[in-house]
This record gives sequence, structure tokens and C-alpha cells, in this order.
Amino acid sequence: MNIGFIGCGNMGGALIKGILSQQIAKPSEVFASDKGKDTNQIRKEFGEISAVETNIKVVKSSDLVILSIKPQYYEEVIREIKDVVTKDQLVISIAPGKTLEWLEKQFQKPVKLVRVMPNTPALVGEGMMATCIGELVSKEEAQVVIQLLASCGRVEVVDESLMDVVVSVSGSSPAYVFLFIEAMADAAVADGMPRAMAYEFAAQSVLGSAKLLLETKKHPGELKDMVCSPAGTTIEAVRVLEEKGFRSSVIEAMKACTKKAKEV
Repeated sequence: MNIGFIGCGNMGGALIKGILSQQIAKPSEVFASDKGKDTNQIRKEFGEISAVETNIKVVKSSDLVILSIKPQYYEEVIREIKDVVTKDQLVISIAPGKTLEWLEKQFQKPVKLVRVMPNTPALVGEGMMATCIGELVSKEEAQVVIQLLASCGRVEVVDESLMDVVVSVSGSSPAYVFLFIEAMADAAVADGMPRAMAYEFAAQSVLGSAKLLLETKKHPGELKDMVCSPAGTTIEAVRVLEEKGFRSSVIEAMKACTKKAKEV
């Protein structure tokens, strides 16, 4: 199956690298165009994939087309490619805020549409992706999409009404986590730990904690309590985090993110 990418920036690039690293497709089966990069730049970044000059060439060469461009460019790009998209092709959108209904209106004809919200940990096979499937997509085709995405991490099929929430809880959240890791490392450096070591300790602690939660299926509050000994160091740190509004700050940030996703 040939997979086409219109746009190969951060999110599209994460999917390309995930697909190639998991050998879901050969480089020759991945087609890509990007308005901001020439074909040599694309090949330099992703290896010997089939970099092409135009979006129309991507569509004509692919069985499945992924629109990995910024939301503000969707109307322009769909207007460009809509006449060459066929009834047999799958079109995947990764844009926040662009509903299946809106996408079909732009194509001005029935199209096999899928919405996906990936995130950048797909680069290392640890993405968390949500997808909602259009009515014209068969169960077999939906399974193909899920298997493709699963090469880059975990996948959940969700109701479209949840896609804006997905943006805040997984699509954008790596940025919050990186900010948290950086803050932890800064504190460790302030207390005398070398910078590189501080990043490693902080990042591994976040990775291990997430894995512990996913594998034990325990409530995060229960896992937190396991670390908090009476009158100990951890509960003192938790006390200060709560005093400074840590939990509320995260909630309010994510609510703002979801609101913005609805407005895009």
C-alpha cells in the first residue's frame, strides 16, 4: 500500500518516521510533498522516500493520503486536490477542529474520510492516537488505518465529539510533559546535579511512572500514595505543588487547549 503525506512537518514527520522504523511501508511506498521543503530536503530528513514536487502527485501515487498540514491551509489544499481524489482512496486528516462534515463539504463529494490526532512520541513508537472513522470507510479499511497508526504507538477509536479533548490530553500534552521535565531538571541543577544527568533522571522517572500506571492499571492517586511516606520528603513536595496550584494549573491549561481546538 502506498502512503502519501501532504506536508511533513512535526506531526507528519513523526508519522513518517514511525511508519518507516516499524517497517509498515518501504521508503519507496511513502510519498511526500511539502510546500516549505524541496525534494532534496525531504529525502535528507526522511531517507529515500518518494519525495515529489506537488500535492497532486502525492494523491495520484497513493492509496492512502494523510493531510498533515496546518489547519489554516486545509481549504486551499483540498481545493487543489479534490478533483484527483478518487472514491477508492482513504483520506486522513490530522487537523484539530476540522470535522468529518466540514471536510466532506470541502471536497464537494463523498470521500472516505478518517480523522486522527497523533502526537510526537510517535517518533519513538510511543504515540497516543485517537481516530474517528467516516461512514464510507469499511471495517476492513478502518482496520488498515488502525494497524498503520499502531506502528507508532497506542490507538483508540473515539466518538468525534471527543476529538477536541484528545487534542489537549494527548495531542498537545507532550509539551506540558517536556516543560515538567525541564522544571524538574532545573531544580536538580540548582541543587548541584549536572545538567545532562538531571535530564536523564527526570525523563526516566516520568517514563517509568507512566509505564507503572499503564501496566498495573492502578489509580494514579493510589500510586502517588505509595510514594508518600508519613512525614516524608515526597508528601512535603506534594504539599507545595498543591499549595502552588499545580493540579489546577494543569486543568485550566488543558481546558484552554480544548477551547482553542474547538475554535480552529
